[in-house]
Amino acid sequence: MDLLAETLAVGGVRGTAGARIEGSGQWGILWHRIAGAAFYAVTCGTAWLDLPGHPPRQLMPGDVVLLPNGQEHTLRSAPDAAVIPQLCTAAERARKCGGVLRLGAGDVQTHVLGASYDYDPAVSTQVLATLPDVVHIRANRGGDGLDDTVRLLSRELARPQIATDFVLNRLVDILLVQLLRVWRTEKPAEARGTWLGVLGDPLISVALTKIHEDPARPWTTDLLAAELATSRSTLTRRFRETTGRTPGDYLTQWRMDLAAVRLRDTDETVDSIAHSVGYTSVFAFSRAFRRARDQAPGQYRTSAREGLRPVG
Repeated sequence: MDLLAETLAVGGVRGTAGARIEGSGQWGILWHRIAGAAFYAVTCGTAWLDLPGHPPRQLMPGDVVLLPNGQEHTLRSAPDAAVIPQLCTAAERARKCGGVLRLGAGDVQTHVLGASYDYDPAVSTQVLATLPDVVHIRANRGGDGLDDTVRLLSRELARPQIATDFVLNRLVDILLVQLLRVWRTEKPAEARGTWLGVLGDPLISVALTKIHEDPARPWTTDLLAAELATSRSTLTRRFRETTGRTPGDYLTQWRMDLAAVRLRDTDETVDSIAHSVGYTSVFAFSRAFRRARDQAPGQYRTSAREGLRPVG
């Protein structure tokens, strides 16, 4: 099993190409906080990113930057460029619809593709939510796949063709995985303490893979340690250091995530779902689910589906 791919898939992480920024002269735009993650790839020219609590940082051609928590931020042509309040409505519309956002006057000097990543609120095991406020990857790191994809993105933006929006949305998903790969390799110290940190510890990576491959197995810390040919104390210590929790806590959270998605998206019985995630009785499953989600499974199914129901 590919652990990262599995966790992103269950977490419902989906990318969508957003505003295509064309900047010329002096310009500045404020982006309000969003529910998911924000992403930018600079394909031509430069821009400055400014987040509260962080010094301004310059983005160069080929740079990509991820704001995992979607916090409010500004993009500018220069650190002192003024924000244009009148463009906020147009900027939000371009982000949601994927339109071109022209900023400034004169010949276009800067091209930036904006994107966003949504993830499933029913799933608490999320890769992006554990990352720092800013993940910034510089260009020209030696010809890795991320550089190649940014160049492909640049060509697609420069010469739009039929199905360009389809291509951009697929490239956005690829860029996220490539960004995470590069960041984990280049910044291993920063990756510790995030979900990606588990991939840097072979023992814990294998432990999580076993849990994800067979969540219904009656795992205990002793059984998991035996499967890994290590001691219970070593597994528990390294599990805590890497994930911040015990193996049992992680297993329960993952089971509840799987159950929540199936309750919302399928018509399987509660009994069937309980057994699929490792509970031999509906009572034990319901107690664990209520403890995790503050609702009984049946109540959760109803409220989750009400939340998905179209208005009108």
